Amino acid sequence: MIPVRIEAVAKRFGSVEALRGLTLEFGAGKLTAILGPSGCGKTTLLRAIAGFVAVDAGRILFARDDVTALPPQARGTAMVFQNYALWPHMTVFDNVAYGLRRKRLPSEDIRRRVLAALDLVEIGDAAGIAQRKPGALSGGQQQRVALARALVVEPRVLLLDEPLSNLDAKVRQRLRVEVRRLQRRIGTTMIYVTHDQEEALAIADRVVLMHAGDVVQEGSPEEIYLEPTSAFAADFLGVSNRLDAIAEAGLLRVGDQELPYEGPLRGSVLAIVRSSDLSLDAAPEHGAVTALKGVS
Repeated sequence: MIPVRIEAVAKRFGSVEALRGLTLEFGAGKLTAILGPSGCGKTTLLRAIAGFVAVDAGRILFARDDVTALPPQARGTAMVFQNYALWPHMTVFDNVAYGLRRKRLPSEDIRRRVLAALDLVEIGDAAGIAQRKPGALSGGQQQRVALARALVVEPRVLLLDEPLSNLDAKVRQRLRVEVRRLQRRIGTTMIYVTHDQEEALAIADRVVLMHAGDVVQEGSPEEIYLEPTSAFAADFLGVSNRLDAIAEAGLLRVGDQELPYEGPLRGSVLAIVRSSDLSLDAAPEHGAVTALKGVS
């Protein structure tokens, strides 16, 4: 288990500043989700960590090792892609065994490790499925095979790029639980890119929220959701209402409502309100809102 640290990493594609001097640390043995809308730079960051994208500035470190100039195959990472990236002409066994054969391991060791990896991702009849071609598998099974192929080489860091986005909702929810279970079992450092806020909040130890090539906020799922530090973060995470309000000492005026408020803000503010933040007083005829827990 190793930490991954990026220091002042920048990347530009023509006039587009994809990464704006980011400094982040991904905890050893933790699952960190990189979350954000399309085009925010999250996949570019993941590919830079993998070595598929050369950065323009900054450093990438695995523990104390500076891997910035190393090619992908020398970094000890493995990646699970959105589209599975399985070779259709190979059996499942040969797909999973590919990285081990490149290392020229003995055949019996390869067989043992491939079947163990397929068992680890709970694919069912590992020995039977190992002889099938990817086209004979469901989408969920193919993604489990892609996970097994990444895990079988025992990577220092496992990188996942929108790995569940091509699956239907029920399969996605089930595999989300399996990824979390698997990470806790093997303890590998995982960096998981997704645009799905529910997915990120459900599986991650830590969430990094990105927008326009920069980090907007990072923290535990609870901190990110309950304590947004910007209107973007509050609006992106969860369903919320945006209300213009006036903050005074001990009081928040929202329209004709006056609510208790103990925060530090004063003057015109934007209140981000979720249904879970509200409580109703049943006594008044019109059920007036009497408490509001979160104001950004």
